[in-house]
Amino acid sequence: MMTPQLMQSIRLLQFTHAELERFIDDEIERNPLLERAEAPEDPSGDQFPKIEAPGEANAAPSDDWFEGEAGWSSEAISEKLDTSLENLFPDDPGAVERMGPDLAMQWKSASAGSGPGGSSEGFDMEDMAAAAVTLRDHVGEQISFAFVDPAERLVASELTDWLDEAGYFRGEAAEIAARFGVDEPFVLKVLAGCQDFDPAGLFARDLAECLRIQLARRDRLDPAMAALVDNLELLAKRDFQTLKRLCGVDEEDLLAMLAEIRALDPRPGGGFAGGSADTIVPDVEVRQAADGSWAVELNPETLPRVLVDQVYFAEVTGRTKDQGERNFLTECLQNANWLTRSLDQRAKTILKVAAEIVRQQDAFLVHGVRHLRPLNLRTIADAIGMHESTVSRVTANKYMLTPRGVFELRYFFTASIASAEGGDAHSSEAVRDRIRQMIEEEQASDVLSDDAIVDILKKSGVDIARRTVAKYREGMNIASSVQRRREKRAIAGTAS
Repeated sequence: MMTPQLMQSIRLLQFTHAELERFIDDEIERNPLLERAEAPEDPSGDQFPKIEAPGEANAAPSDDWFEGEAGWSSEAISEKLDTSLENLFPDDPGAVERMGPDLAMQWKSASAGSGPGGSSEGFDMEDMAAAAVTLRDHVGEQISFAFVDPAERLVASELTDWLDEAGYFRGEAAEIAARFGVDEPFVLKVLAGCQDFDPAGLFARDLAECLRIQLARRDRLDPAMAALVDNLELLAKRDFQTLKRLCGVDEEDLLAMLAEIRALDPRPGGGFAGGSADTIVPDVEVRQAADGSWAVELNPETLPRVLVDQVYFAEVTGRTKDQGERNFLTECLQNANWLTRSLDQRAKTILKVAAEIVRQQDAFLVHGVRHLRPLNLRTIADAIGMHESTVSRVTANKYMLTPRGVFELRYFFTASIASAEGGDAHSSEAVRDRIRQMIEEEQASDVLSDDAIVDILKKSGVDIARRTVAKYREGMNIASSVQRRREKRAIAGTAS
């Protein structure tokens, strides 16, 4: 069975700076042998800048399902997720031998007191009244009841990370399947289960699917309504004659169907708290060294320093004769030592992953986004000798300060687009930037269609399909060539 210490180490890897601080504060309050060490003064006086960003951007994935669940055996998840101590502590091979006795009861009570429905110790009515339910919290609760298989819960939690503020799923099932070592139908099955969550429409991949889910929940997805939802572009153009023909209804029925559509919620996740503007503190800083290489350093502000009071432990255990008290102090010491080693290993792992990302994306740091290389988790994992799941946790909600700005670590992982000339592949993010620049530089007399953009990109060595160009353009909220041409003509007519 997974030990409480192992679960703690897994969670520590994916904690944000704010969550880690709260976790450390709770541990210090529970453990009399733990105390914070004062951070040393920085002689250079350099401070990491703090950037305001929406709270949802660096919210952590809900992992309430991960605590205290029966059935979490190494056999049950060995093929889905690498949770071995050797993988979590590659720089500390003796961790297994030094692990203390099973402290499940203590950890179960500790974690129960820190979440909903737990102990009332430290209960604050004002905090309870002020706490707003976020979309991730709401979905996390439903995951606990909807899925029994631990692998399905794991994938469902990952799918939750790809929800936008409106509640739409913005990830790629194939990419998630490859990351977790399962097949794509398994991920799509879990996604279908998540689409049964409340409110109806969550986890839809587009507006049409969102409306379809809500109509099916109301038992109103008949063939006529399905045809209407499948042709929302005609509805946007107000082409009611074509809609009546496709749906096989008269004008009265069409008006009634449109009234039903208007009653649906196109943003099912919009009613949840997105959080106030949080402060992003970069976890890693990248500077150019004197010899032209890159110096990668951890931000000391994001590294909580915790000390184990060995003197106090020796003093108290020497005075007490009660065996229960001695056992309690021994457990506290084991927990404290494990926590300090976990924090140290977490820092080393973040630095190791960040350094390899910098090595892989050196051209981006020197020349900009056009030189961003295609990169995936497996490439980093193979290079540093870790499992993909570890790299995935490390890169979640961590930020890097570079000479080109502050980026989430996952920004550097982009899909690969083949080269038309058989050379190196191109990063999807770099291709998006090229498309954006071409459209920004176009003239009213020469507005580029998606096909024209495809031809230009292929001439420069990028093998890309028209539908991919359209997808990237729509993702950047850029109108079609027809709409852009109309807008430019209208502007030109107003100017004249």
